[in-house]
Amino acid sequence: MSFFEAIVLGTVQGITEFLPISSTAHLFLVPWLLGWPPHSFSFDVALHLGTLVALLIYFRKDWLSLGSSALDFLRGRHYDPLILYIIAATIPAGIAGLLLEDIVEHQLRDPRIMAATLIVLALVLAVAEKVGRRKKDLKQMTFADAMVIGFAQCIALIPGVSRSGVTMTAALFREMKREHAARFSFYLSTPVIGGAVTKKLFDVAQTGLPPGETGPFVLGIVVSGVVGFAAIKFLLRYLQNHNTFLFIYYRIALGIVVYLAFSTGFR
Repeated sequence: MSFFEAIVLGTVQGITEFLPISSTAHLFLVPWLLGWPPHSFSFDVALHLGTLVALLIYFRKDWLSLGSSALDFLRGRHYDPLILYIIAATIPAGIAGLLLEDIVEHQLRDPRIMAATLIVLALVLAVAEKVGRRKKDLKQMTFADAMVIGFAQCIALIPGVSRSGVTMTAALFREMKREHAARFSFYLSTPVIGGAVTKKLFDVAQTGLPPGETGPFVLGIVVSGVVGFAAIKFLLRYLQNHNTFLFIYYRIALGIVVYLAFSTGFR
């Protein structure tokens, strides 16, 4: 892998992991459309490690506070229930990931599937925008809200769905405000990405990096982390005063382009 490819893919990962437009689809589609060979398993680890670092740094104060609440819970003191909501809502996606990983990796990475899921979730998100009352913040959310969002996160295993997109959609249906829906989505993604990265790092440690990939590996971490941090900051500020239709239109347009590229034999 060249350094240029590492920079491009790191940038793509940093943007699309947090915006509701599907990082999995983009990391497959960008090389596919450009005629690049698929990136290695170890580089995929680097990209996700970078976005995990971005999450941990951006929300460091939140996680320290949530960690303190977890200790208060264990000591029988007053605690913020949000930490329990996050833990409980993470479990469905963790189980689904372990059970369905092989199916997702080998049977669902079809451009037609990605085109369809990009468009379908865009339409569902548009409905959520229209019917959601957007009156709840994180302090008002319930255990039921958290579990609905947590089960929705399982659908993000399908390439093209988007973890942030499907969790934000579910949160909007549960009457949450947009920026709070995004924040809870980021909270949920941290342990899921963290678990996946830990498992994959163990696998990489067993085999080592391919020859010549140390530089792109490090560059992928740095670029995806820096761009990811900026993407988180952008989305949380953007949703304070804007709806998600920018991302809805983008998803539909990209889905159409991918389908046409495949059906016409362009790629």
